[in-house]
Amino acid sequence: MDTLTRMRAFIAVVESEGFSAAARKTGRSKALLSKYVRELEDEIGALLINRTTRQVALTAAGEVYFARASAVLADLESLNEAAREATGEAKGRIRVSAARTFGDAELGLSLIEFAAAHPDIALDVHLDDSFVDLVEQGFDVAIRMTRLTDSTMIARRLAPLEMAVCASPAVIERVGRPAHPGELTHLPVVVDTNARLLSTWHFRDPATGDTLPVTVSGRFTANSPVTVRAAAIAGLGYALSPEFVVRADLEAGRLVRVLEEFMPRDAGIYAVFPHRRHLPARVRVFVDYLAAWFKRCDGEKQAAKAAAE
Repeated sequence: MDTLTRMRAFIAVVESEGFSAAARKTGRSKALLSKYVRELEDEIGALLINRTTRQVALTAAGEVYFARASAVLADLESLNEAAREATGEAKGRIRVSAARTFGDAELGLSLIEFAAAHPDIALDVHLDDSFVDLVEQGFDVAIRMTRLTDSTMIARRLAPLEMAVCASPAVIERVGRPAHPGELTHLPVVVDTNARLLSTWHFRDPATGDTLPVTVSGRFTANSPVTVRAAAIAGLGYALSPEFVVRADLEAGRLVRVLEEFMPRDAGIYAVFPHRRHLPARVRVFVDYLAAWFKRCDGEKQAAKAAAE
């Protein structure tokens, strides 16, 4: 049995905080992992893990070995990826985090079309409207719809993200149409609790370019843009939503857009990934594909708009 296999077993046990959890994660038996770790300790001549019936704990030697072994395996993975990239080969698994709204909307087709176009790359897509820790949860890349502020990540802008404030015609007739964002403070709204600023909506002064924060409130909140859209259609209040979520409703007249001239233009759809010395070829291919996909869709949208005019 080679040392690298034993190192991987040891790291899996430490990261999983136990042999049983590591066995479930790796698909190997608990007895086999225990054997590998014991052989590694025999090879090194030092105890790496203190075992109890409930948990494992690193010894002083184990802490040193874990840090160095993790770096060695990371370097090895980078070396393998560099070799694959040199030969033009991109394969393996990509763990992707994306908002459920992204995956469930037409934008999710980008992921499906990528998978169809790259049979050697497996996509493991996790849809969650909350932000995830890419490093802690082991994701290769996240698709985020936001004003990007996290400087600890590497990001590539894929497309602009247009936001819209809208309400049903019945709501506008009942409570009035705001001429300025500040009026929303006194109007019923539907709040998406996934939004990072929750009940503070940011607008832009078209004359000065200054940010206009507006505090809003309403009796209906939800952690889903799709549910917020439905609540707005039902007449519960004004909603702030990604434009692509409500586009069909705006075109059909179920919702009416307001305050368009006050909407900021700095939000975007981003591919975000952790800092790495070498970006895996499969991730680079994936991000390049998404960028091209969004560019093509934007071109088609502009052409359709021009034809309609």
